[in-house]
Amino acid sequence: MGFFDLFNEEEANERETRREVRGERRVADTEFAAEDAHLDLREEELDIHKQRVETGDVVLHKDIIEEEQTVNVPVSHDQVVIEQRAVDHEPSDEPNTEEETVHIPVTSEKVDVDKHTVVTGEVSAHKRSVQETEQVHDVIHKEVAEVETHGDAEVIRED
Repeated sequence: MGFFDLFNEEEANERETRREVRGERRVADTEFAAEDAHLDLREEELDIHKQRVETGDVVLHKDIIEEEQTVNVPVSHDQVVIEQRAVDHEPSDEPNTEEETVHIPVTSEKVDVDKHTVVTGEVSAHKRSVQETEQVHDVIHKEVAEVETHGDAEVIRED
């Protein structure tokens, strides 16, 4: 065993003794810093991701319904009124004929119903985005530095 091996063995024993005195048993070996020391502090942050998911749908369609409708329509028709009156026996130049016919056309209004389609209104649908706030709760972990002093060590904090 050489001089350097002996020196390295003593240094390893001293480190082990310091850990036992402080009550620390760590896997990683802690080196004593000559002048400056450095610790990286870490903390978790929440990664918030949003995605659109289909929550339902709206179907817009039309149905045909039947509705009975009654409309009063005034109609007219012809009536033939036969009036006969007595006349004072006035003389006539015309002889009696066998037959004389008078033709009187008679008319009436008949109701004819047709249907046609008209536009009476319109229905439209559209979507709009509504902004809301949703609270998310979770536990995050964060590293903080703790300073322990042993003996007469003076520590000045500069934040």
